Amino acid sequence: MTYPPNGESRQAGGPAVPAAPVAVPAQRRGLRSGAVEQLRAAATTEPGRLRIAGAVLALLLLGFGAVTALEIDDRTSAAHDVVSRSQPLSADAASIYRSLADADTMAASGFLAGAQEPEDVLARYEDDIAQASRLLVRAAASTGTSTSSAKEITTLNELLPQYTGLVERARAGNRQGLPLGGAYLRYANQKMAAELLPAAERLYASETERLHADADDARQWPFLSLALGIVVPAALVWMQRRTYRRTNRVFNQGLLAATAAATVVLLWLAVGHTVARTELRDAMVHGQESLDVLNKARISSLKARANENLTLVARGAVLTADGSRDQYETDYGTGMESLGKQLESAARLADDSRAGKPVADAVSGVSEWRERHRKARATDDTGDYDGALKQVIGPEDSTGESFERVDDALREALAQEQHEFTEAAEGGEGALGGLPAGAGVLAVLGAVAAIAGINRRLSEYR
Repeated sequence: MTYPPNGESRQAGGPAVPAAPVAVPAQRRGLRSGAVEQLRAAATTEPGRLRIAGAVLALLLLGFGAVTALEIDDRTSAAHDVVSRSQPLSADAASIYRSLADADTMAASGFLAGAQEPEDVLARYEDDIAQASRLLVRAAASTGTSTSSAKEITTLNELLPQYTGLVERARAGNRQGLPLGGAYLRYANQKMAAELLPAAERLYASETERLHADADDARQWPFLSLALGIVVPAALVWMQRRTYRRTNRVFNQGLLAATAAATVVLLWLAVGHTVARTELRDAMVHGQESLDVLNKARISSLKARANENLTLVARGAVLTADGSRDQYETDYGTGMESLGKQLESAARLADDSRAGKPVADAVSGVSEWRERHRKARATDDTGDYDGALKQVIGPEDSTGESFERVDDALREALAQEQHEFTEAAEGGEGALGGLPAGAGVLAVLGAVAAIAGINRRLSEYR
């Protein structure tokens, strides 16, 4: 049996006739187009326009509150990280560096004292090693395993036992009066200078970079919130002006309350964030920059002291590449030159007498140290090794006494600048406190007030 092609029908004995089209039911109007038409119809009447305006104002207020809460919560979190995470980690990294440098200095000082090390020197060395180990554990617990800081922490944990082992061998040789002890101490110093301290410096740089990133995030302007903070009050003022022109009523209590709520949020946002930015800037400029310079100054003083001691330990056995000068004496001069420049920078950054006084004491101590070192080198050059040794590690009028004066002054200056940083950073964090929640609550109240004000106008049409 054959069938006619689609779209045609064939009558018996007649030509093919096109098939009648299949009736398609009319499509229902989409919900969206229906809603648009209803909205358009409502907009042609004053009550409808008022309802639309009320909905738009309520949405704007709620959006303003939500965006402000989100943006300021992000800034508050970054400010909290500055105070409680990144700056403490940066300070710990600097302490690791200082502890390692001080341990190296104490190891050389104890070696110079003879077979029987002074108890205070030995205790300070052991405290430095213990503190560096403890801070490395704490830094590892607060650092992601894939970060550059984690790599440096691993390196330091591997190298520190090697260094302490070399120092113990140097001590054992020194107790037996063997020249090999001095060689082990020089090798330990080389490992410290060439491997441990550079790794600690990279760790400090990495953590300080993270601190600056968190501070920049906390200080970033909330542009979207500020833009909405201008648009929302403007829309509310426009609506009140429109109401006044149509009714001759000066005030609409609901719209006036909504405008007040939006204005309070805007002012709180602008003033609070400005104060936070100012405090965080002060923390970074007057606090962190001073801390950075003072940390470097203290490390330079520790390196200089270690090289001064090693000059006597080596007794001219280690020369510069051209063989013309003593390597440790040259490194001492380089370290003291860096120390002088860093103290000049610290004096410029000190913004009050409390911070300036210990820096001035350190400058005076460095000048005294240089003069005593010059006399000790002159004594050693005449062949009086014991006299030079007394001038370097003696209890009175020695370079060691001057070094301790410089170190104590730098420690005091660091404590003062750390206090100023913490105070300013906490002030910045506190300036943003309560703003996210407050903005959300005021925005909701403003939206309710706006709707109430519009409903008051709508009741006049009933």
